[in-house]
Amino acid sequence: MEELFDGLLNDHLGFVVWSTVAFIILLVLLGKFAWKPIMAAIGERERFIEDALLKAEAAKQEMALLTAENESLMKQARAERDLILAEAKKLKDQIVNEAKDIANKEGARMIENARLEINNQKAIALADVKNQVATLSIEIAEKILRKQLEDAHKQDELVADLLKEVKLK
Repeated sequence: MEELFDGLLNDHLGFVVWSTVAFIILLVLLGKFAWKPIMAAIGERERFIEDALLKAEAAKQEMALLTAENESLMKQARAERDLILAEAKKLKDQIVNEAKDIANKEGARMIENARLEINNQKAIALADVKNQVATLSIEIAEKILRKQLEDAHKQDELVADLLKEVKLK
């Protein structure tokens, strides 16, 4: 059994030695040919990530600055808009008030002109009516007098009535 154990141990020990030698050779080859390029690639990747983070931070700061500037411009634009709207409202109110005043004055003038025209037309119509009444009265009186003066007896009665009405002072 000892032989078996020595054989296993020797076989196993040879395997360990050759594995160690192969590992050391592999380690030397990797260190000489692969380790430096891998480390260089890792370093380059690390620098790239750091640069990207710095650029992202700078972009974030610039975005914050632009946002603040944009907000400031928006406030200024809103203030200017409010000022313009207030001026426009004031101007509109002024124009409306002036138009109302002009309309009121024009309306009062037109009413006064219409009143004067109505009074003139009324006076003309009254004068015309008076003239027509006077003409009709004269015509009626003329017709009545002619009828009464046709008869001599009626003439005498008319003269007597007129004399009774007229009293001497």
